Amino acid sequence: MPTISISEAREEYDVAIVGSGAGGGQMAYTLTLAGIKCVMLEAGRSYDPVKETPMFQTKNQAPLGGSSTPDKDFGFWDATIDGGWDVPNEPYTQASDKKEEQFKWWRARMMGGRTNHWGRISLRNGPYDFKPKSRDGLGFDWPISYRDVEDYYTKVEQLIGVYGSNEGMENTPDSPAGVLQPPPKGRVGDLMTQKAGSKVGVPVVPIHRAVLTRPLDADTIPAKLHPKNKKAQKIVADSMRKRAACFWATDCGRGCSIGANYQSTTVHLPPALATGNLDIIPNAHAREVTMGENGKAKGVLFIDKTTGKEERVNAKAVVLAASSGETVRILLNSKSKQFADGLANRSGLVGKYIMDTVGSNLRGQIPALENVSPHNDDGAGGSHFYSPWWLYGEQKAGKMDFARGYHIEIGGTRKMPGGNSPVPGNYLKGLYGTKLKEEARRYYGSFIGLACRGEMIPNENSYADLDPEVKDKWGIPVMRWHWKWSDHELNMATHAQKTFTEMIEAMGGTVQGKPNMRGKDTILQGGEIIHEVGGALMGDDREKSVCNEWNQTWDVDNLFLCDASPFASNADKNPTLTIMALAWRCADHIIEEAGKGNL
Repeated sequence: MPTISISEAREEYDVAIVGSGAGGGQMAYTLTLAGIKCVMLEAGRSYDPVKETPMFQTKNQAPLGGSSTPDKDFGFWDATIDGGWDVPNEPYTQASDKKEEQFKWWRARMMGGRTNHWGRISLRNGPYDFKPKSRDGLGFDWPISYRDVEDYYTKVEQLIGVYGSNEGMENTPDSPAGVLQPPPKGRVGDLMTQKAGSKVGVPVVPIHRAVLTRPLDADTIPAKLHPKNKKAQKIVADSMRKRAACFWATDCGRGCSIGANYQSTTVHLPPALATGNLDIIPNAHAREVTMGENGKAKGVLFIDKTTGKEERVNAKAVVLAASSGETVRILLNSKSKQFADGLANRSGLVGKYIMDTVGSNLRGQIPALENVSPHNDDGAGGSHFYSPWWLYGEQKAGKMDFARGYHIEIGGTRKMPGGNSPVPGNYLKGLYGTKLKEEARRYYGSFIGLACRGEMIPNENSYADLDPEVKDKWGIPVMRWHWKWSDHELNMATHAQKTFTEMIEAMGGTVQGKPNMRGKDTILQGGEIIHEVGGALMGDDREKSVCNEWNQTWDVDNLFLCDASPFASNADKNPTLTIMALAWRCADHIIEEAGKGNL
C-alpha cells in the first residue's frame, strides 16, 4: 500500500482523516473520487493483504498449529498483525476491580484497521433501530430515519459486494432486487439448525455478509454509484475487476489476497489512491485535533512512531474515524482555551453512553452428525445462515422482560483442526490407540454452537474518560473504562440460553455445559464482541448530543466523526455496514459544502 512520510506531506489538505478502516476508508473513497485532497493518518503500519495473507497454508504449517498466543489472541492466522486486547506501549485502565464491570478493548494497529479481522456480517439497521425510544421509551432516538440512510446502504452493498437473501421479515430490511449476491448453500449444521428452528418457532435464513460469491458487475455498478463522474466510474471499475469471487479457500479472518471479502485495503483505499488525491501516513498515533483562533479545527497533532517525534498535518476539515474508543480518546485529549474539557464537549457527553453487543453462547453435541462422511464444509469463511430477531410483537405487547432483540449466529462446520483437538476432551478421556482414533472420527463435526448477538440499551454507567495518572509511551493520557450491563441485557442473555437449549434438544442433541444458564453467569464481558459504539451521540439538540445528523460536531463545524462513536443506539445488527453508509452520507454532505465554498 503506497504511503508517504510526514516530510512529503502537503502544507495543507482539504480533509485530514484519522483512521483507515470502514469509516475512514469510506470517507477517503468518496471524497477523493470527488476531487477532494485528503491525508489519512493510520496509527499502525502499512499492510498489503495480497502479499501478507496466509490463505493457502494449512494449520499444521503454523506454530502451535495456529493456536492462540499472547500476541495473537485469535490465533496465528488472524489477519490482525499488530493489535489485540493489549497493544504494546498503549495501555488502558479500568475504573473497577470487578470483572463484570470491566471493558475489554480490542484495537487494530494496521492499515485497514478492524476491516482486516471482522466477520463480514453486513446487516442493515431497520426502521425501529433508528427510533428505539419512540417504540419503547428507552435510550435515544437517532435524528435520522431508515429512509435517510436506505440509499446509502444500497450503494455500500453494491460497492463492497454482499451476499444474502431478501426474506421480508419485520425490521430486517431487504435490499433492492439485484443488489445482493447469491448466498452460499447452508452447511450441514445450518440445515440442522433451520429444521430445529421450525419446530420451536425460530426463523433461520441466509445471512448477509460482505463476501463475493460471483465477480462484481464492473460494467454497470460504477455508473450507478457515480452517475455524473466518468473518471470515478473508470477507477472504480478497474478496482472491481481486480477482485475475484470466493472459492471457499480459507477463513475470512485471515484476510483475502484475492479481494473476495471486503477489507478497506482492497475495496476503499485502492481507488482512493488511484485518484492521486490521497496521501497515507502510517505509524501516525493521533494525539489531538488542533484548533485555530477562529474556532475551527485546523489539523491533527500526532506522534510519528518511527521517530517518536510530534508532527502535524493541516487541513480545512478533520474527520475522526479511529473507532469509537479511539475517537473519544482523541477528543478528550484535545484540550484548549475553547474546550477545557475536551474538544466538541460543551454538552459534557463525549465518552458517555458507550455500548457493545450482548454476547452469550451455548454448544450442543448432535448424535445425528456423528460419523458423517469426510467432506469440505469450510464454505465462505464465516456464517451462511442466521436467525434475525423474531419477537418484536411480543416485546411491543409487553410480554417480555427485556426491551430489545438479538440475532442468532450458527457455528457447526468440519473445519480443518488446528493445534487444539476438534473434539472436547471429555469425549476422548482415557482413550488411546485405535479406540481414540475411532471416537475422534465419530464425534468430529458433531457439535453445533449458537451465539446471541443482541442490542444493548445505552446507560449512564457505561462510559469512558481519561485516566488521571496513567499515560502511554508518548505521555498521552489513556482511556479509563466504566461498565455495567442493565437488567435488559442480562434478561436477554437468559432468554437466549433457554432458546438455544430448546433448539439443541429439538435436534436431538445434548447441551454442553449447563443448560438454561442465567444471564449474569453467561453474558460475555463488555467489549468482548468488539462492537463498541457510542461516546459522541448523534442528536437533534446540541445540548443533549455531540453530533448532528451529518456526523458533524455541534461545537466545531468542520469536525466530523465517522466511525461508530455517533451511534445513538446499538442494534443487534453488526455496526460496520451502518458505519460505511453514514460515512458515505457524511462525505456527500462535505462535498456539497465544499462546492459552496464552506469547507
